Formats: sequence, structure tokens, C-alpha cells
Amino acid sequence: MDAINGSESSEEIPYADIKSFFDSAPSLGDAAETKIKEELKNLSGGILHHQAKNGTARRVVCVTSGGTTVPLEQRCVRYIDNFSSGHRGAASTEYFLKAGYAVVFLYRKGTCQPYCSSLPDDPLLECFEVTSESNITGTLLKLPFTTIFEYLQILKFIALSMRSLGPNAMFYLAAAVSDFYVPWESMALHKIQSASGPLDIRLAQVPKMLPVLRKDWAPMAFCISFKNITEGWAASLFHFILVPV
Repeated sequence: MDAINGSESSEEIPYADIKSFFDSAPSLGDAAETKIKEELKNLSGGILHHQAKNGTARRVVCVTSGGTTVPLEQRCVRYIDNFSSGHRGAASTEYFLKAGYAVVFLYRKGTCQPYCSSLPDDPLLECFEVTSESNITGTLLKLPFTTIFEYLQILKFIALSMRSLGPNAMFYLAAAVSDFYVPWESMALHKIQSASGPLDIRLAQVPKMLPVLRKDWAPMAFCISFKNITEGWAASLFHFILVPV
């Protein structure tokens, strides 16, 4: 686990590679992009209302969860998958909600969900506000992804929308993100035919986005990222990061 405040980062940022990645990535589509931005705007409005009503800042965390896929064709049939059950992200989201955080849950479709791990993609939890009768005190907004292109584009939208929150924003990056991908313009349009014989594919390296998130997208946010670690993480981690809100 790496816990870093954005203002402390001195890592070199590969701006040219990042620009090339986003310029060549397939669009989310106007309808999907508008919906995501509207949901983030509504969440931000609720946070501002909370601050005006209570006179205290509301802490917001973006939790990423599950693994990304790398399509091998533009009209995708085959893909490379980074497997992740999403258990860490879902369980962590429960901890954050109980501590009063507003949570943006960026998750892989079909992986574990907070409070309903046995019912993936439960539409009842797409977005909810808990009542005073519940022991959960936070707000949850769920945004799904599948591919590496979707994940990074949505993460950028989230970061830019949370930038104004300053140090009250946190990124808890538990997703298993692909290190390599096939650039969109290099993909076959249709299904790769097995009759063509052995398949040779050259993968490009996914640019490291964490430095640009910390420096440009949300420079005051507190960032936590994970490497492949074993399970006795939860108790000590949440004792460290969860503070009264």
C-alpha cells in the first residue's frame, strides 16, 4: 500500500504518453459521458448542501474496484483480463460509508458489491442515501467500467469533479489495472480469425496515471494505491485512514 498526498509527489509525469492514450481511446459515448458527469455534479451538489447546512466539510472518497480488460478487437470478442473479485474495494466501501464518507464506487461490472457481495450489479444500490435509522451514514454513487479505456476515462472525470474538494477528497485505488494494452487504432475491427494461424500481438504500456492524478487532476487529494498484497489488510488500514467526518 502506498499513501501519498498529491502535493508531495515529485515523480516525472509522462504527459505525451497520457495525451496519446486519451486521444486514441474510444469515446464513452455522448449519452454515457453526460450521465456520468450529471451524477457527479449531483453528488457534488449534495456535498455542498451538507457543508452549508452543517457548517462542516464532507469527506469524499473514490474507491476503485475489480480488474480492467484489454480488448483485442474493436468489436470485441476476445480480451485480456486482469482478474479481481473486487472484494477489497467492496469491503472497503462499507468501512468508508460507516465512517460517514460519501463514496464514488468505480467498479468492474460483475464483481463484488458493498453490502450485497453475493448479488453483483444489484440495481437497488446504484445510488442511495441512508436514513437515520441505519448504522450507515454515508452516500454511495456507483459507476461501472469494463475496459482499461473506460476505467481511466471515468477516473479522470471523477478526479476533475473532486478537485474543488481539496484535502477533503481521497482516492482509494484498489482496482487491478492493466499494465499493457492494444492501442485502439492497432486493433482488428472484427473478430480475429483462428484460421489465420498463430497470433502475434504487440502490447503497448499503459501510461502511469497516478502521477498526473496527484499533480494535475486532484492535487490536494489524499491518494492510496495498492500492490498485490495478502488479506490481513483491512483492520490496520482503516485504523490509519478513517478519521471523524
